[in-house]
Amino acid sequence: MKDNEVPTIDAVIMWVDGSDPFHKAKMESYLEHTHSVNNKSLRTRYDQVNEIEFCVKSILKYAKFVRNIFIVTDNQTPNFLKDQEKSQREFPNVFIVDHKVIFDGYTQFLPTFNSRSIATLLYKIPNLSEHFIVMCDDFMLINETKSSDFFHEKKPLLRGEWRSFNEDLFYKNIYKHFLNFIGKPKKEKKAGHFIAQQIMAKNLGFKKFYKLHHVPMPMRKSTLEKYFELNYEEFENNIKYRFRDSSQFLLESLINHLEIKNKTCKLSDSYQLAYFQNYKKPFLWLKFKLRSAGKNENKLFLCMQSLDQCPPEKLSFIKKWLESKYN
Repeated sequence: MKDNEVPTIDAVIMWVDGSDPFHKAKMESYLEHTHSVNNKSLRTRYDQVNEIEFCVKSILKYAKFVRNIFIVTDNQTPNFLKDQEKSQREFPNVFIVDHKVIFDGYTQFLPTFNSRSIATLLYKIPNLSEHFIVMCDDFMLINETKSSDFFHEKKPLLRGEWRSFNEDLFYKNIYKHFLNFIGKPKKEKKAGHFIAQQIMAKNLGFKKFYKLHHVPMPMRKSTLEKYFELNYEEFENNIKYRFRDSSQFLLESLINHLEIKNKTCKLSDSYQLAYFQNYKKPFLWLKFKLRSAGKNENKLFLCMQSLDQCPPEKLSFIKKWLESKYN
């Protein structure tokens, strides 16, 4: 392939229907405290309101260069794909990939309820192209995109910003010393999102880390294959936990720092993102922000995080807006 040729690009979406009673029962059998299966902070990682349909339709509408869309899940099928005849007619390039497929050879770690474990194995999807884009089911495209919005001359276009490690932040150090001074016991280490981003940056010798946001992530399969071939213990540690563990890294952060270290990427400080997380703000603000995002051609991505926690009236408005945009 010549440098100016457009590479074949696939899209990968991780999805789970956490409200499925079979999935809930499966999860409950592995939880130390079974009542926590209904914990709000846990539920929002798994519960969904069929955002996956709009995610898929947004790719088909605004990323026509994408060859195949792979939905990675655990013995489940999104509602809009359950009618097989209709699915084959309207979504011929959308494929369901079960966890058993990508965990082939590692099925002792199944079932898993851990997106970090699952993400680590995405590069093992059969027939996956060298260049692929990873999306969560709450990511959507809101304007026309080009392959160059994800890969610049076949190299990943990474969106982020450099940040200091937690231990280098003076206010965190002050707080830590204060807790020691008053004799407050150290809290158990959490499997936090920012910490998981920093792990591999440190391991690869960086002095700061390249912070991610909730945008689609371009990746190259060969980058992961080469790294994990030489670092099998890191690979196995990252896939063995059924629930998030503080020792795990984010795959997205690993591949970003690898590409940066190898000088095989292009960096952008523009997320081009409309991000929603707080649905407690006034209805008028929500309507304005959503409609403004749709009209702003510089905004390419939309993330509706924790939409399952949105109040019913606002959720109804959002879903109608999404239906009118993608149907």
